[in-house]
Amino acid sequence: MVEYKCFECNKKVSEEYHRKKIRCPYCGSKMLFKPRTTITKVKAR
Repeated sequence: MVEYKCFECNKKVSEEYHRKKIRCPYCGSKMLFKPRTTITKVKAR
């Protein structure tokens, strides 16, 4: 299951709700993102 978060209020938005609406159900923001679960480290050359 993919987890989305609101960029403004930082609350979780369910994937099912995201399919129906574009806005956050809590604050009305249009900006949602998928938080990264793993940290990627890149070594400089």
